[in-house]
Amino acid sequence: MSVTRTFAEVKKVILSAHRNTGADDKVGFYDTWADNYDQDVGILDYRAPNLAANCLSCSFHGDREEAVVLDVACGTGLVAAQMKKMGFGHFVGVDGSKGMLELASNTGLYQDLRHCTLGVESLPVQSGSFDLVVIVGALSVGQVPVVVVRELCQAAKPGGYVCMTTRGNHDNVDYKASLERELDLMEVEGLWCRVMVTEVENWERAVSDQEDGYIPGAVYLYQRSLRQRSTSSSSPPK
Repeated sequence: MSVTRTFAEVKKVILSAHRNTGADDKVGFYDTWADNYDQDVGILDYRAPNLAANCLSCSFHGDREEAVVLDVACGTGLVAAQMKKMGFGHFVGVDGSKGMLELASNTGLYQDLRHCTLGVESLPVQSGSFDLVVIVGALSVGQVPVVVVRELCQAAKPGGYVCMTTRGNHDNVDYKASLERELDLMEVEGLWCRVMVTEVENWERAVSDQEDGYIPGAVYLYQRSLRQRSTSSSSPPK
C-alpha cells in the first residue's frame, strides 16, 4: 500500500538507492519502492517518461496500433501509459524487479512482461522483433551498464527506433559521456543512425545536497540500420 510522502522524504529514499551498488541490492530497492514509485516520481516532477513518449510519437509514422514496443526497464508502466494515449497499443515490458512487474501487469497495458536483470542477463527477446525500443531511467551510473545499448539496437527491427534517456547532473557526467561515446561508436560501425538528441534543462527535481532546483537530462533517438553486419541472436522469447 502506498503512503503519501513529502519531497524531503522522497529525497531521502532516492539518496538511499545511490548507496545500493550491487545488482541484487538495486533489485531489492526497487521491489521495496514499487508501491510508492508512481507517487514519488510525481513529487519529483519526473518528466522523462513523457519526453521519451513524445520523442517516439513525433518520429514514428507507421501503424501505431500494430507497432510492437519493447519497454525496457519498464517499471510500473509510466512510459507505456503515455504511449497508449498517443495511439500505441502493443507493449512488451522487461524489468529486473518483480515488484515493479506486478504493478505493470495490473495496468493491463502489456501483452507480455519478462523478468531480466539488465547487464547481468541477456535481454530475453528475439533479435530484430520490435518496431520501437525504449529505455527510460535505467541508463545512469550505478544502474545499467552502457554496453546494454547494443542489445537494445539488436532488439529493434531494421529501420526500427530506439529511444534512450539519461540524467545530466554532476554525479552522472562521466556515465553520460561514456554513453554518448558508445552511441557514436555504434553509428560509426553502421549499426544505427542518430535521429535526434534533445538536451532538457528541467528533467526532474534535484535530490543531491550539491544541487538545487531541477537537474538536466537528455533524450536520444536512433534508428537501426536497414543493412548491417550479421550478429548472433539474443535469447529466444520465454
